[in-house]
Amino acid sequence: MKSLVHAARILALVLCLGAGTARASVIIGGTRVVFPASQGQTTVRLSNKGDQPALVEAWIDTGNIHSTPDSSKAPFLITPPLFRMEADKDQSLRILFTGNPKSLPADRESLFWLNVLEIPPKPKDAAGKNLLQFAVRSRLKLFYRPAKLAGNPLKAPDALTWTSSRGSHGAVLVVHNPTPYYITITRLSLKVDGKPVKAASGMVAPFGVQPLALSGVKHALPAGTSIAFTTINDYGAGDVHKGTVVAQ
Repeated sequence: MKSLVHAARILALVLCLGAGTARASVIIGGTRVVFPASQGQTTVRLSNKGDQPALVEAWIDTGNIHSTPDSSKAPFLITPPLFRMEADKDQSLRILFTGNPKSLPADRESLFWLNVLEIPPKPKDAAGKNLLQFAVRSRLKLFYRPAKLAGNPLKAPDALTWTSSRGSHGAVLVVHNPTPYYITITRLSLKVDGKPVKAASGMVAPFGVQPLALSGVKHALPAGTSIAFTTINDYGAGDVHKGTVVAQ
């Protein structure tokens, strides 16, 4: 069993690095996990939408895409960590915090990653055949949220401030996050001289700054430039917000 899981981890890592494509049968209920520190635990729902069983392994890491359950030092415990999941069935993963709360910042969120590795069964008619099977690893952001953080996480994107500067490869839009929450920006819309401009997306850390490249723009945007941007909320849905470039 251990050798099978180890081999599957290697295949999953290859997939994560873009060396192949495969479709997961095990679906995770949500696109992110918010872990409330005040509760000490949370659950994540899995559903096997395939027509055959799968072996599933889950673990949490601190951001290393090469992590394994054996190497990860994240302060969490998942039960069950390894299990067989029948076709058309659901399974809940229980996530518990096992570390010292004082080891993490109390004034802002901390970011971890939930890994779910799906290992398909060997086909029944595989005897004497050469087969290539893929294990699929999904990685979701897990936000450890301390109790009594200031502000409302759903309104945090409205507190972002925007400036612009000229970088080595052209103009950049700089987003400043004064809140204790991670904010993921998936889409930016703005115009320069009446023409739409493509802008990079990204995630802004609590109390952090994130530069976003602007395609085809050579000079810094003038103050007053309007911006529309989409962020992902706690429930995985996209929320549209508006902002304005301010002078530095």
